[in-house]
Amino acid sequence: QVQLVESGGGLVQPGGSLRLSCVVSGLSVTAYTMGWYRQAPGLERELVASLLNIGTTNYADFVKGRVTISRDNAKNTVFLQMNNLEPDDTAVYYCSPINLFPQRWGQGTQVTVSS
Repeated sequence: QVQLVESGGGLVQPGGSLRLSCVVSGLSVTAYTMGWYRQAPGLERELVASLLNIGTTNYADFVKGRVTISRDNAKNTVFLQMNNLEPDDTAVYYCSPINLFPQRWGQGTQVTVSS
């Protein structure tokens, strides 16, 4: 059974940083394309960053240059380092294996950027 447990969110001031973690069980993060998504209130869930099994990374234009996706193969964990956070980054953040059908989701972690 696939389980995803996100953590690391919180309240941060504009310009601050957070590192999100996603501990995965039931599949190997090196066998799938892992993605970080976010969903703000009233909006659809959107893809923020992805990490292919071969190590290639891709980022949405709205976070490019401010976030880095990575993984720890030994811990089967995926990370999202977010810097220079903006109020528009406020959302619940989820990780998920993009090419797993049906797609699985964890409970998410809340990120709030506010002064």
